[in-house]
Amino acid sequence: MKRNLPDSQITPGHPDFDLLDSLAREITARAGGALTLEQDFPAMLRHCIDDVIMTPKTGRRSYEELEKTEKTYIGTRVEIELRALLRLPRGRLDTEILGRDVDIKNTMGSNWMIPSEALDHPCLLVAADEVRARCYLGLIVARPSYLTKGKNKDGKGSISAAGFGNILWLLCDHAYPANFWRAQDPEVVTEIFSGRTGNARMASLFRHIPNTPIARDVVEAVAQQKDFMRRIRSDKGRGTRDLLERDGMLLLSGQYDSQLIKALDLPACSSSEFISCTPKTEQARHLASQAGFSLPDIPG
Repeated sequence: MKRNLPDSQITPGHPDFDLLDSLAREITARAGGALTLEQDFPAMLRHCIDDVIMTPKTGRRSYEELEKTEKTYIGTRVEIELRALLRLPRGRLDTEILGRDVDIKNTMGSNWMIPSEALDHPCLLVAADEVRARCYLGLIVARPSYLTKGKNKDGKGSISAAGFGNILWLLCDHAYPANFWRAQDPEVVTEIFSGRTGNARMASLFRHIPNTPIARDVVEAVAQQKDFMRRIRSDKGRGTRDLLERDGMLLLSGQYDSQLIKALDLPACSSSEFISCTPKTEQARHLASQAGFSLPDIPG
């Protein structure tokens, strides 16, 4: 998305204010309030994108690796998921809010393409910036004067530079969960995926990225196995937890080891996250022992 967006002109007295303000209030209420919208909308976007990348099945790890048709499908997926999130019905366009036909437009770029059938109708604008992990949710009335004069081969026009000022933002330049792999050293990623077995790859993941909550879907992507949750636990000396324990590392589950995670002063993990660490003090090793871990003695 554009880095320098103009301030919104949608204030009392603007011809679109009453309509867009009422739609924004309805959307926020349907989401369960502003705070819930700030949490659930970004998470929905991450889910939509990752489900199309399908790292566990395809080995791909970024949006840029998708086929053109898959990138287009993300827009369809966002439309479906957003209607579900807000409990909105289908409409003559994409949905209907307060009796008004509303088009839902999604972009992973810097602008939206507005079709002719959406002209003079409200549009719900969605954008995700994968590189910066920022997201956007806004409303605009797609008036011809807000669009560029040039059209693409499908007769769609984009929002002009001045037209951006006529967007009422519900979320603007808001953080959303980053693509996990973008934040990692490429050499480390290569090393992790070079393991010949699921357990080897998972052990490498937690060795190279300790003290960091790692989501279940990341573990699944690395394991590339249907029974990865069994592999991550102790498994007769062959499981990922067993391999790490022999190296003096703990592999902890946010669901089952939350008290130990807190006691070791590690970052909080959700019930679907895991974290690894190497206890270095006698107190930390004692806490691990009380929790059932058997770490090797420290040399020397």
